[in-house]
Amino acid sequence: MIEPDHADLSIRRQCEILGLSRSTYYSEPAQESPENLRLMRMIDEQHLEHPHMGRLSMTQWLNLQGYHVNIKRVRRLMDLMDLTAIYPKPRMTIPNKEHVIYPYLLRGIQIERPDQVWSTDITYLPMYRGFMYLVAVIDWYSRHVLSWRVSNSLENSFCIDALEEAFATTQRQPEIFNTDQGAQFTSQSFTSILKSKEIQISMDGKGRALDNVFIERLWRSLKYEAIYLKEDETVADLINSVKGYFEFYSLQRPHQALGGQTPMSVYGQAA
Repeated sequence: MIEPDHADLSIRRQCEILGLSRSTYYSEPAQESPENLRLMRMIDEQHLEHPHMGRLSMTQWLNLQGYHVNIKRVRRLMDLMDLTAIYPKPRMTIPNKEHVIYPYLLRGIQIERPDQVWSTDITYLPMYRGFMYLVAVIDWYSRHVLSWRVSNSLENSFCIDALEEAFATTQRQPEIFNTDQGAQFTSQSFTSILKSKEIQISMDGKGRALDNVFIERLWRSLKYEAIYLKEDETVADLINSVKGYFEFYSLQRPHQALGGQTPMSVYGQAA
């Protein structure tokens, strides 16, 4: 974790070690009014539990909780969070009609080894006064978190940074890379990196909840076990919270599906 008062390492050096830019460390969270932030937090929690809920049903639910809001306001907030009810799966990112959409390659495939499939996704993280977006890259077989980045906007640069960090830190690459159909991942700047390494590109089918199931489970665990337990006030605090949780998740937490091993130990066995 980043320690502002570390005796030996400056914040700049700590950011370099963690692969974070100082601009991210010192950035400000995206802002909304206190009431809207409260509503967004409630929408986020409800969406995790019931991702099929659309704008109308979310508006009705909020009114039942005592918040007198109309669908126009809920639509704006859900758009800001990039949450859309598509069958049982939330759509965090919106496709660009000019970008190429690749087929979903994982249907019926047995995932049997590390580096067979990596995947990525974006989620919204609430804070005490604002919010940020988080992107992560994980190995499907081991569930190991390979890299992550936070941003106060949905520009695709932080997604590219996370992708390049995954390659740099592991010195490995997957056979298949799976994403959703969001503009960040269908952009030429993102897909060209994968193509240059001759990695097959797979994209979720619209409205299919299980197409990126492992990273969706990661978001749920992160939010319920870390983010929702305390509302970080600064981006630096949020970075420390995410880093601390991912270290616990990958290095210390045994997973039943992995035979009681940790994600990092399973991923490391393939090195």
